[in-house]
Amino acid sequence: MPRITFRFEEGEDVVIFATRGDNLLEIARDANVAIDAPCSGNASCGKCKVRLVEGELDSQQTRHISDEEYEQGWRLSCVSKIAGDVTVLVPDIASAYRGRMKVADLSSPEEVAIFEQAKKEVEEAGLALHNNLELLDLTVNKPTLDDTMPDNERLERAIQSTVGIDKVIIPYAVLHKMPDVFRENDFKFKVLIQKAKKTVFVYDIYPQNADIVVGGLVVDIGTTTVSALLVNMLTGEVLAKASTGNGQIRYGADVINRIIESTKPGGKYRLQKAIIDETLNPLIVHMCKVAGIKSKWIYRASIACNTTMNHLLLGINSDPVRMEPYIPTFFKTNSVYASDLHLTINPDAHIILAPNIGSYVGGDITAGTLVSLIWNRPEFSLFVDLGTNGELVFGNSDFMMSCACSAGPAFEGGDISCGMRATDGAIEACTIDKATMEPTYVVVGDPGTKPIGICGSGIIDVISELFQTGIINPKGKFIRDGKRVKRDELGRGSYVLAFSDEADSVKDVEITETDIDSFIRAKGAIFSAIRTMLTSLDFDLSMIEDVYVAGGIGSGINMRNAVRIGMFPDIPLEKFHYIGNSSLCGAYAMLLSTAAERKTYELARNMTYLELSAIPTYMDEFVACCFIPHTDSSLFPSLTP
Repeated sequence: MPRITFRFEEGEDVVIFATRGDNLLEIARDANVAIDAPCSGNASCGKCKVRLVEGELDSQQTRHISDEEYEQGWRLSCVSKIAGDVTVLVPDIASAYRGRMKVADLSSPEEVAIFEQAKKEVEEAGLALHNNLELLDLTVNKPTLDDTMPDNERLERAIQSTVGIDKVIIPYAVLHKMPDVFRENDFKFKVLIQKAKKTVFVYDIYPQNADIVVGGLVVDIGTTTVSALLVNMLTGEVLAKASTGNGQIRYGADVINRIIESTKPGGKYRLQKAIIDETLNPLIVHMCKVAGIKSKWIYRASIACNTTMNHLLLGINSDPVRMEPYIPTFFKTNSVYASDLHLTINPDAHIILAPNIGSYVGGDITAGTLVSLIWNRPEFSLFVDLGTNGELVFGNSDFMMSCACSAGPAFEGGDISCGMRATDGAIEACTIDKATMEPTYVVVGDPGTKPIGICGSGIIDVISELFQTGIINPKGKFIRDGKRVKRDELGRGSYVLAFSDEADSVKDVEITETDIDSFIRAKGAIFSAIRTMLTSLDFDLSMIEDVYVAGGIGSGINMRNAVRIGMFPDIPLEKFHYIGNSSLCGAYAMLLSTAAERKTYELARNMTYLELSAIPTYMDEFVACCFIPHTDSSLFPSLTP
């Protein structure tokens, strides 16, 4: 059998054996080798490039690989078949989505402040920061020959007399520990309970002097990136924070490709395994190690994600979500526990899933809407979440309307040749000198970190700067030449932000005309969705009083540049507020506050969902937006000379 060696610029080789004729991308997936394949291997995106180091591949040259690149050994893994022993280099940019796990420094005030602010604002909105978990110190009478009551009844009666609720549920895990804890601690102990109106559920039992943490898990499952918190459920303290790439990325950058993959034999299992075993469980283990607590001390999890992601998380058939009439299996469910998903936390931990609103507006948006607080203000506000899909909510304390637009993965680096998520090595901000065309950029990571790609906020800056300096025209075509502008054999231009010797990459970090075209369509989807939704309400852009922008596309968006390229409406800049990962903040609030959890369910029930594809004028609006900034310059008066 041929020997396949995947070599990385950093890290150890991965060596496996395969059969002649096997597809290289499929082999990589089976071996858990992360090769970025936004199109899920149909040869349309050109991002699954690897470089042939030794051996031979049966691989055709596609339009994504130039003659020069082909001579240098570059191949698309999705069209490459095994012909014999082979060694291929997987470049950093190819695995950028599956980047190294990033753990936040909680000694940094900025990392903690956002969650402290969320708690404060939720409380000010009248939602009490109280959940139904309680830690009780109890003592029961020792059994004697005259008192032969079993241990479980002793525990039940002690709890009943303390909390005043008759029905007490003791699960197997607690029953298993109970006799030892009782007798080793002179029948003095602690119990962690969940108190409902008519029942008490006993989560755990410990010695009375045990130093334990009542842990909670908060997760935002994005299509591209997964972020998580480990918190103390009783105090709200953030104990650890981490993020990583979504392991499902190798099955496609967007939800449609992943749904299609899930319909293949074993597809649901592969996608569920990718998010649980390869993504969430490693995050949990790592955060517990950082915080110094046991994973079995995590008794509740709050998860926010889009409608497709929570179907794939639960291993449920998601195909109806993409097929007319677009009906998901559930909008809301309270019946999921950690043991159902094989999460490495307490098996009886209840999983709170933020409720969905529609097929393409999910729990990440309801959680984000909760902490944006637009539901608690009389002003007309717009909430925009920039991710692999663009989702919007408009309204105030009287009403709210939501919609989703197919922006594609461009805001998180997908569909962009050197695109990547906002992790170490990503250019997140940029300016360009008009005279020299030389860039000045900011790179995510420690000082001195060299760029390997560009994330969403950086792409916004670069395109805006290219347009403002006259390097590209309103259609995104290059009209100036210089050291930083390259042309291919067909005359298509690209702008080089960092040549290979300036970057931590084997190739130049650049943005091409094709990239710019993809991003123009993405920003056009956002602006046309805003216009269409407002028009359906007989509103215009001037009636927007505040805009709250969320999404993990960088440390922050230059709002002026976002307006300049026609992504956001031309309204005063002070009306824009970047609120970061609102989905994670909302899930955090739902974990700590039963009132916040209930409020989120209420928001989902009462929000009107607008299906843009059913609006006849939407496509006309979209086409008009595929221009910098727009075909109708009167919509952007501040940009007119």
